[in-house]
Amino acid sequence: MIERQQRPSFGKTDVLLILMALIWGVNFSVVKYATQVMTPLAFTGVRVGLAAVVLMAIVALRNRKWPSRTDILALMALGIFGNGVYQLLFVEGLSRTKVGNASLIVAAAPAFIAVASRLWGIERLHRKAVAGVGLSVSGVALVVLGSARAGQGQSTLLGTALVFCGMLLWTAFTVLLQPYARRLDPVHLSAFTMLGGTLPMLVATPRALIATSWSQIGIAAWAAIFFASVISMVVAYLFWYRGLRVLGPTRTAVYGNLQPIIAITVAWIFLHEAPTLWQGIGTGTIMTGLFLTRS
Repeated sequence: MIERQQRPSFGKTDVLLILMALIWGVNFSVVKYATQVMTPLAFTGVRVGLAAVVLMAIVALRNRKWPSRTDILALMALGIFGNGVYQLLFVEGLSRTKVGNASLIVAAAPAFIAVASRLWGIERLHRKAVAGVGLSVSGVALVVLGSARAGQGQSTLLGTALVFCGMLLWTAFTVLLQPYARRLDPVHLSAFTMLGGTLPMLVATPRALIATSWSQIGIAAWAAIFFASVISMVVAYLFWYRGLRVLGPTRTAVYGNLQPIIAITVAWIFLHEAPTLWQGIGTGTIMTGLFLTRS
């Protein structure tokens, strides 16, 4: 069992991960809006495809040595599930449930990643880190309790289930990617896993893409596509991969607990999903757990 050396202080990687959480927190409302303008499948196909094109262009322009063919194939295989099937489940799920519900489910990922990392022998968690993860999960539970008034219709339950299944895939993807994150460039990690993510889109999205009247899509929808692909899946992903390399999967994933705080606030302002007292209490608990785990 490998014990990762802890960083002694709050640094640049932490700042980038907070910015990543901000981007991904806002992205929940952006995706929710976009899937009201076009079908989730069409949106996901364009989103993943555009992100892959931008990342591969960056790889080509950097003119650095590529990973070995074996590594590229392994990254693409991981990307099929981590960037392909996951995105299909996430977007389809979010289109059928509330932003608060989806963001809270995603916020549970650090606990799953911590357990999976320990079982896989990647990290050993000290008492304070275990307590921090537990406190973060407790905070998520409090926010879920505060969101109990949300609609309980069939579509909401289906959406919640889809997002949860996607979160499990993201957990496996994060843990299995760790050996590559330690020795490969973050840009290569992001580009080739995203390229792998386009493969499921070739099967799942062509009919939806053809059926969409793209000439009728407004500027706001195109801006949403740009943010959800280039900002969320290129810029923020690079921050994520840097975190995996520097901090390891558990401590990087804990920053995901900031997402519901941001997502619920943005959804309250723009989608009129009012937060509750329980959500405020849960937010404080999540923040405490975050800094306990990182210390």
